Amino acid sequence: MSSAKPPARSGPHRRARKVGIAGAVIGVAAAGLATAFAVERALVRRSQNVAGDPYADEEFGDQPYDAQLTVTAADGTDLHVEIVEPKRPGARPTVVFVHGFALDMGTFYFQRQALTELGEHRLVFYDQPGHGRSGRLRSGNYDIAALGKSLAAVLDAAVPEGPIILVGHSMGGMTIMAFAEQHPEWFGKRVTGVVLMSTSAGLIDKSKLGIPTLVARASAPFFPVWGGAARIGGSAIDRARLASADLAWLLTRRYGFGDSRPSPSLVTFVEQMNSRTSVETLTKYLHTLYAHNRFPALSALKGVPVLVLVGTKDYLTPVTHSEEILRHLPEAELLKIDNSGHVVMLEKADEVNAALIPFLERIS
Repeated sequence: MSSAKPPARSGPHRRARKVGIAGAVIGVAAAGLATAFAVERALVRRSQNVAGDPYADEEFGDQPYDAQLTVTAADGTDLHVEIVEPKRPGARPTVVFVHGFALDMGTFYFQRQALTELGEHRLVFYDQPGHGRSGRLRSGNYDIAALGKSLAAVLDAAVPEGPIILVGHSMGGMTIMAFAEQHPEWFGKRVTGVVLMSTSAGLIDKSKLGIPTLVARASAPFFPVWGGAARIGGSAIDRARLASADLAWLLTRRYGFGDSRPSPSLVTFVEQMNSRTSVETLTKYLHTLYAHNRFPALSALKGVPVLVLVGTKDYLTPVTHSEEILRHLPEAELLKIDNSGHVVMLEKADEVNAALIPFLERIS
């Protein structure tokens, strides 16, 4: 009898078998993660809903406007702009809102609601390049200096005359600083007031700044999981997608909010803004945020009323960043809002509005 061994499997067959096994393992892992994240999210929601969600019936989404336009920025991206006209004509300044990284104009949902109801000011909102309904940069990376030029383009198109109050959150505040660096002559003349929310003039912590990318598109790390899971069936892919969505929600809650029991509806609203911002856009912003240093630009704001707002539990741009701004602008007003995180204008809307509206009235 022959003692010859059976022929070895060919290379491609062996690799296919290994890939199939890896796919099965990854698929099982994805299923486990999906279950863990879903259970944790459900428990969080249940514990918070015991006390009631104050925004459970709030229909977050588009808000009314009187005009909209598309402005082409210096880098060629098209910017979506919405304008709310005042109910009472007058000479009050136009208030221009500039949102932050991985968000959109919905950031100022409650401020827009309150100021529209008052009807005293003309309001301008726009989505930063690569965010919301604005276009994406076709090549290269985003730059804070370019965002300052984008703000200039919006002001030229939407507020060609009259006084202006600029309100910026997080990267929006950095955008205002870049604009001040480029156009110091506007401050004290056209720009008669500035509000800086949860922002920084520099000293960004890279280890913390990477968090919004994960929050915004937690599904990105699961792309290879989906590829492997596809070998054992579509249900594994679905579980991976559910896991990534639940992870994004939990991370948004952890890093966006300071209160241990934030409104689940608010968390969902912020996570949805995050998830609409592509991974490509986010990665194109990271270097410019790391390199941001606009302390010298703050000199342009001297002599202009400035209100600085920050949550005491802001993990991404801590209170120390706002205090550093005050070192350069000692005449500015600093308000620390207790038990609030990075999205302070949403999490503590009543307290923010209680400070913002009187500030606008004082300098109008």
